[in-house]
Amino acid sequence: MSRRERRAAAKKAGVGLTAPGAGTVGRLYDVGLGHMQAGRHLDAQLCCQQALASDPNHADTLHLMGLLSLHARQYDHALEWISRAIRQEPKAVYLTSLGSTLVNQGRSDEALNAFDKAVQLKPLDADLWRNLGAVLIEVKRPADAILSFQHALKLNPRHWDAANMVALLLYQSERFEHALPYYNLCDELEPNHFQTLYMRALTLQKLGRLDEALADNKRALALDPTNADTYGNIGHVLMSSDRNEEALSWFDRSLELQPNSAATLMNKAIALAAMRRFAEAVSWYDRSLALQPNSALTLTNKAIALAELRHFDEAFAVYHQARAIDPCNAVADWNLALLQLLTGNFEAGWAGREARWKIPALSAYYPKLAQPMWLGKEPIEGKTILINVDEGLGDTIQFARYVPMVAELGARVILAVQEPLRPLLSELPGVSQCLAFTASELPAFDTYCSISSLPLAFGTRLETIPSAIPYLPAPAECRLQAWEDRLGPHEKLRIGLVWSGNPRHDNDHNRSIPLRLLTDILDVDATFVSLQKDPRPDDKAILLERTEIIDLTAHLTDFAETAALVSCLDLVISVDTSVVHLAGALGRPTWIFLPYRPDWRWLLGRDDSPWYPTVRLFRQSETREYGSVLDRVRTALHATISARKAR
Repeated sequence: MSRRERRAAAKKAGVGLTAPGAGTVGRLYDVGLGHMQAGRHLDAQLCCQQALASDPNHADTLHLMGLLSLHARQYDHALEWISRAIRQEPKAVYLTSLGSTLVNQGRSDEALNAFDKAVQLKPLDADLWRNLGAVLIEVKRPADAILSFQHALKLNPRHWDAANMVALLLYQSERFEHALPYYNLCDELEPNHFQTLYMRALTLQKLGRLDEALADNKRALALDPTNADTYGNIGHVLMSSDRNEEALSWFDRSLELQPNSAATLMNKAIALAAMRRFAEAVSWYDRSLALQPNSALTLTNKAIALAELRHFDEAFAVYHQARAIDPCNAVADWNLALLQLLTGNFEAGWAGREARWKIPALSAYYPKLAQPMWLGKEPIEGKTILINVDEGLGDTIQFARYVPMVAELGARVILAVQEPLRPLLSELPGVSQCLAFTASELPAFDTYCSISSLPLAFGTRLETIPSAIPYLPAPAECRLQAWEDRLGPHEKLRIGLVWSGNPRHDNDHNRSIPLRLLTDILDVDATFVSLQKDPRPDDKAILLERTEIIDLTAHLTDFAETAALVSCLDLVISVDTSVVHLAGALGRPTWIFLPYRPDWRWLLGRDDSPWYPTVRLFRQSETREYGSVLDRVRTALHATISARKAR
């Protein structure tokens, strides 16, 4: 700047270029501060220079020069000016500016020391505690940062930024229930704040409060109608509510605003897969992968869709690609293991299934045990082993065949199972004690094995599956007689029916059948008995109409009762539920409706099961419809009834 320009600027600033008297230093500082606050940084600098010409050690002016340098990103100069100010007078505000400068230089540990000194000087200043919290985040101390922000809130309960930071840190640490009250506080302090609504919606979604999450997302969208992420979040909430068709339209709106969002492209693919539109899903996964080719999550989801299409070779290749990118991807390991089991590769499949312990959604409901896990390698003779359940009722029944084998190794066996199975499995050979797996206290034991890990422990191969049946205890004669009395004369073929499973099961839409579809087989000359617990409303109405179906399910109080009823039947026809495992384990003839892409245990390309010799499998074709399956079942029923009458 030329001398003339400097004089003009000085005149505009209201000061002269001659050295002012000491009494004017404070006024020059005040004018300079006003210029800086108004964004006139050059004018502010000129005022500071005039003040320092009179008093080179004026601390406030030195600090102001530091702030001007900090704003100009001249961090070395800022550090020099602010340090000079601190040497004159170590004010909390100077230390805060020093901390901010050090943060910008990447010197977070030194910054933390500066902020810490500032709060010691002014411990009742909420803003200083907020600043300390911010630098604690920088040095990767989120727990301490939360405490600092909470202290700021204690000092100033209306400190929105502190409340927001506590909420964010709690959200990031997946403590969603604790984060929500802080987002509620943010909304009270500053209603209709986009960031609050956006993040609270995500928090509510994590808590499963989907209607509230949807409402907050729509409030956020009203504040910023062009925010692509909010459209995508609404789609995600709708998808979580099983409103996939609606979700697709919101994903499309998001993609109109942000066509290269790999996350939204992936979510659209997930929605399509949930609607059984797997081929379309694969194409959208590919579009997402074109933008993020190293996304292990997208690759895993694509592999799942390919497996549903029975493109197994491609699915295996994509799983291996996902695992190469993320070797700790337990979800990929788990799904790969299920595919290996489905295709008969038991050795790899059993080992891979152990990845379930690393997936919170699968392992969260089971106790964490301190004792070592037994997987067949160590001798257990003379030891007490706990065998505990870890999956569904059907899995427990299927793998209960291994329990006597464990006892034969010389171990004392404690069996912890689901309560409905306890009366039945307490009589299993080799079981010393049987209790509910939810028991508050467990007896003493030396080692444990989850029941679904027993095939791995025994090195089960396809040809070595323990298939001797029945392996469940025979029902007591008094139970059998009670059911015979309820059923009446045994003049016709007795057929038990199950048409739907647990509606909360991930694969329910694929395996359950509406009862109305089964009515086509009811005209055969047989006695039909419902084994269906908790029928859905539409099915209840049909049960009331179709009086040829005997419904005695009110007496099915546990699996011991169900086992007795099944033992009185000639045939069980069912979708893939726990009842087919029960019937198969009792050695009763059982016909199973299987979807096009069946559960791993039923393998591929066969109508029998190596797990249950009396089971017959009726598989869907590529059409994924049950019409042709029901036709085959009806034909088989006529043949069975004719053969029975001919005897």
